[in-house]
Amino acid sequence: MKIQCVSLLICALLIGECCGSRVDRWVRTGLQYLKLNLCRRVSLPESECKKMSHLHLSGVVVYVSESGSGKVLAILPDSYSSGALQSKHSGFSVDPSADEESRTNEELYPGASAHDAVLLLDPSPGESFGHPVVLFYVDFNVTKKKCAHMDGIYLGEECLTMAVKTRCQNQLKRRRSRSDRMASRLRARRSPVGRTARMEHSSGLCEIHFLPLVVGVKDTNRTQRLRCVDHPDFARCPQPLPLTSPSVPISSCELNKNTRRCHQQRLATHLSCRLYQTCDHAVLLSGGWQEQITYQRHAHNLQLFYQMLRNNGFHKDHVKTFFAGNGQVAVKETEGMYPATEKEVIRNHISYICRKQHCVDSLVLYLNSPTRNDGTMLLWDRNNNGIADLKERYSVGELLADLAGCKASRVLLFVEQSYSGALSKRLMGSLKHVNVVLLNGLPWVQTAEFWASLHPAQCLIDHLSKSPVPSRLGDAALGLLNVTLAGAPCNSTPALTEAEMRKEYMGCQNLPTALWYQKRPKSDISRN
Repeated sequence: MKIQCVSLLICALLIGECCGSRVDRWVRTGLQYLKLNLCRRVSLPESECKKMSHLHLSGVVVYVSESGSGKVLAILPDSYSSGALQSKHSGFSVDPSADEESRTNEELYPGASAHDAVLLLDPSPGESFGHPVVLFYVDFNVTKKKCAHMDGIYLGEECLTMAVKTRCQNQLKRRRSRSDRMASRLRARRSPVGRTARMEHSSGLCEIHFLPLVVGVKDTNRTQRLRCVDHPDFARCPQPLPLTSPSVPISSCELNKNTRRCHQQRLATHLSCRLYQTCDHAVLLSGGWQEQITYQRHAHNLQLFYQMLRNNGFHKDHVKTFFAGNGQVAVKETEGMYPATEKEVIRNHISYICRKQHCVDSLVLYLNSPTRNDGTMLLWDRNNNGIADLKERYSVGELLADLAGCKASRVLLFVEQSYSGALSKRLMGSLKHVNVVLLNGLPWVQTAEFWASLHPAQCLIDHLSKSPVPSRLGDAALGLLNVTLAGAPCNSTPALTEAEMRKEYMGCQNLPTALWYQKRPKSDISRN
């Protein structure tokens, strides 16, 4: 008798070893496969390959889709190119602005292949997304011959195939036809550099960096079916932040599109810069992308960094925090909390305070979002379709455009996310970012904790020297860091008193009228 399992939890409770042993078999087979084959199929650095070869099951977090409810599709945030949702194989595209609720999943995700189940192994559960994870498709009732044709692992009752992205084109790899494979081998034999050509093809495959949205083929609600497996042999499942209803005052409620909803007060960016005054400002950005990868540590990081800023004189009105979606638990210690769903609000705020003369002295950005391997930050999946469209991602180019020619005395980027090297490379030698310093010499896990102990009289470069990881900074960056966070000089003689620090450097300072008008563009003066 074939028992249909409604979910992994029910399986574990009702029939014990049925689903448990099956998932355990998948996991052990998949782990062995990735140890032996992963680095031959995707272009991972040598250090990552070495790490994978020594993996133990107890260090891997396991995710499996709920079974027994039909075929499923696995959708990654970068499954499709920007703009239209397009499939290379289907030959047509779908306009993402169209009404998604009226379309089936086959129409919404053209070219995605359906499978009976999805298995995902996360070998780095303590690291920020994105980082390399391993995704397998599971198909039932497949013959051994067909499984071999799919490059799969035949387990008697199931066929396990590894999913990869082909040539970094944001598509889950689909099996090539036999004629395509034979033509490719023939070209490689005929080429005088056949071996090199094969190596280039191999290095073109890209690893997967995020948990996919796994939805039923006929599920119009697009419910996430990928669940973490709590098992004594596997690593412990991370604990996502609980969802809650936004607690917004009634005065902030308004009618939107004929439905009664409560909204937080809009960010009044134009009130951030006052006449004859310069202040220290900060923007804290922690996207999260979706509930399943927004953890308690992300909220804790914001609390630590926010409190450090307040201890160093930053006024609460000048620290803007953009965190997750509307339903996540707010960080109580912070004020000025907004959802990370509002990309234009984030960009407009940064651009505005950067371009206002004398508005900002020290501008601090703390970045703690899931990141693609090109440095692009994922903000939040507003429409719950699993795909990061233009409004849901913040690229390195967009961030640098917002900071270009910033009129702040110094712009300090504290990065606690993956692939900060992409941002670092773009900053090197840029003449539009001479006052921008990227502080990414620390392991991402410890960034907020490391800077939490910074006190108002401490020089940034002195605190940075305490890091166990040496920082490689140029002379220009070292000069910008030879001050306190509020811009006070280091090691002055005699030393500045606490009262002098607060009056002359911390928070906000009033500017003399002559200084205010001295550097203002003539066009601004004439308008007044």
